[in-house]
Amino acid sequence: MQIPQIRVHSQPAQIEIQKTDAKLGISQPQAELSIKQPQAELTMHTIPGKLRIDQSEAWADLNLMHITKRNKVFASEGKNALMQGIARRAKQGDELMQIENNGNPLMSQAVQNSFEPMKSLGIKFIPSQFSVVTSYQPSELHIDVQSKKPVIKATPRSPEFTYEPGNVTTSLKQRQQLEISFINLYI
Repeated sequence: MQIPQIRVHSQPAQIEIQKTDAKLGISQPQAELSIKQPQAELTMHTIPGKLRIDQSEAWADLNLMHITKRNKVFASEGKNALMQGIARRAKQGDELMQIENNGNPLMSQAVQNSFEPMKSLGIKFIPSQFSVVTSYQPSELHIDVQSKKPVIKATPRSPEFTYEPGNVTTSLKQRQQLEISFINLYI
C-alpha cells in the first residue's frame, strides 16, 4: 500500500568566516657610528750631558804649561826670590850694625853666603794627587705628551614598525533551503 508522504528536506544556512591575521613588523636599522682618534702630540727635549776634564794642573806638575802661565810662575818665583834676598840682606845688615854684641857676624855671614842650602830629598808624585779635576752634569730628558680625546659621532635610528591590521569577513557559504515534496497523493 502506498501511503501518502510528505517529505521535507531542509538545508541549514552556513556562515563562512574568513580571518586574516594582523601582521606586525619591527626592524631596527643600525646606528651610524664614526670614531676618530687624533694622534697624541709628543715632544721630547734633551739637554745633553757635559763632562769637563781640567788637566791644566797635571800638565803644570809635569812642567808642560802654556807660555802665559809659565811667565806668571816665573814672575812669581822671581818676586819671592827677590823678597827673600831683601829680607836676608836686611837681617845681615842689622847683624853688622850690632857688631859690638858678642858674636862674629862676618864669619857666619860668609859661611851662609858661600854655600847653597842642602836640597831636601823626598818622593814627589808627578802629577800630584787630584790634579785632574773632573765635573759631570748629567743629561736631562723632558717628555711632554698631550693626549687627544677620541671624536665619537653616533646617529641613532628609530625602530621601524610596519602594521597590517587583521580582517574578519563573514559571508554566507550556503543558503538555507527547504524542499517539501509530496509522494503518493494520488492513488
